[in-house]
Amino acid sequence: MPDMLINGRWTAGKTTERITVINPATEEVLSDVPRGTAADADAAVAAARDAFDGWRRTPANERATLLHEVARLVHNNAAELARLLTMEEGKPLPENEEELEWTATTFHYYAELGRHERGRVLPPGDPGQFNFVIKEPYGVVACIVPWNYPLLLLAWKVAPALAAGNTVVIKPSEYTPLTTLRLAELAFAHLPPGVVNVVTGYGAEAGEPLVRHPDVPVIAFTGSVATGQRIASIAAPMMKKLHLELGGKDPMVIGPDVDLDMAVRALAYSALLNTGQVCTSTERVYVPRDSYSQFAEELAGFVSGLRLGNGLNEGVDIGPMLRDPFRQKVERHIADATARGAQVLVGGSRPSHFEHGFFLEPAVLVNVDHSMAIMREETFGPAIPLMPYGDFDEAIRLCNDSQFGLGACLLSHDARLVKRFFEDVKAGTIWINDPLTDNYAGPFGGMKMTGGGRELGQEGLDEFLEVKHVHWDIDGGVKEYWYPY
Repeated sequence: MPDMLINGRWTAGKTTERITVINPATEEVLSDVPRGTAADADAAVAAARDAFDGWRRTPANERATLLHEVARLVHNNAAELARLLTMEEGKPLPENEEELEWTATTFHYYAELGRHERGRVLPPGDPGQFNFVIKEPYGVVACIVPWNYPLLLLAWKVAPALAAGNTVVIKPSEYTPLTTLRLAELAFAHLPPGVVNVVTGYGAEAGEPLVRHPDVPVIAFTGSVATGQRIASIAAPMMKKLHLELGGKDPMVIGPDVDLDMAVRALAYSALLNTGQVCTSTERVYVPRDSYSQFAEELAGFVSGLRLGNGLNEGVDIGPMLRDPFRQKVERHIADATARGAQVLVGGSRPSHFEHGFFLEPAVLVNVDHSMAIMREETFGPAIPLMPYGDFDEAIRLCNDSQFGLGACLLSHDARLVKRFFEDVKAGTIWINDPLTDNYAGPFGGMKMTGGGRELGQEGLDEFLEVKHVHWDIDGGVKEYWYPY
């Protein structure tokens, strides 16, 4: 049975209770993990704190070599990890194979970026002075990781935190801890004890003690707005550094010039990847009024041909949702929309031919508007609501009519529309004709209620470094402006 990793040792911790982990496609029990406590969180933080001084003083080139080794080990064990992740979380195997590739590449990227710079030299105010800026690690970083991309979003936090010289305590989701523990066993064993620790358990019992801990100055969290607000309220009196990514309600605008067949395929991918359980899933779609009916019909036909099933089976396009409460939320959003006048063209039902598993047929809805929950709240599931727009001004206004601002996508080859879109839409990432694609050198994060943190790129490294200005008067003589006046 998998245990927690604390100070380089595998341990069941201070608890005798366990959390059962199941396969969302079959509802079979996979294994169980310790139900970690505040005492376990304390032990992990103590280990990370004790390891910090040695790790931050490790030369950047040596840290880079160790992180490249993490990447190599992830790559070498990708097949095993992808299969376990599919069993634990449900995404089809090709999607998890891609997640493992992204995970390995993230460690490669930050291995190099971490030795690129440590600050900068400033022009002095006087010839006898030397001014420079140093970027320093904070100390222990708590990495609280969600279930939908448990390895990738772990890497987006852990790789830059380690490259910057911090140590980490990882708290995986209680739904998907197995792959995280196996990753730690396979890819982190060569790191000094205490540099990486993993504590399993529920958020209130294992995650919140990390947030409250006085020796944890940085909290890196991806998850819901409600949990992010809870973390912020706890951390504020201690003035902790918060690195939050809190979900979204991403829009896609179909440009009036775009090929509808391409648009159908792009939208189906961006809305249904990981069964729609992606923070950047397209959850609001705006279509030119002239082509609205035709586009809706073509989209419904395409979506109805996608294949649901166990993600380990060949030819499966869409796997199960993670658990029944998440499926029920999607069903509530669809029911609210239809009660207010929307029409479901296809999907939205639980397929009868699956005896087990949390499956839901992907839905396409028309006649929606912004009074409906499905257009305002994060759905996080396989539902595609379509709304017509008149002119491009209306499309931009509709995109910005949301409390969220994570990503937004435009499908168009009209450079004038593209420029207006990326200048006027309030979102952290703007995709043009290529939704949900990440660039390791480009920052990822949101605006408004999505949070203000950034992952990837130089910005992702800087999130885990605090800035110190050094003003050095080399001559050290008495200054004429000192007392007495």
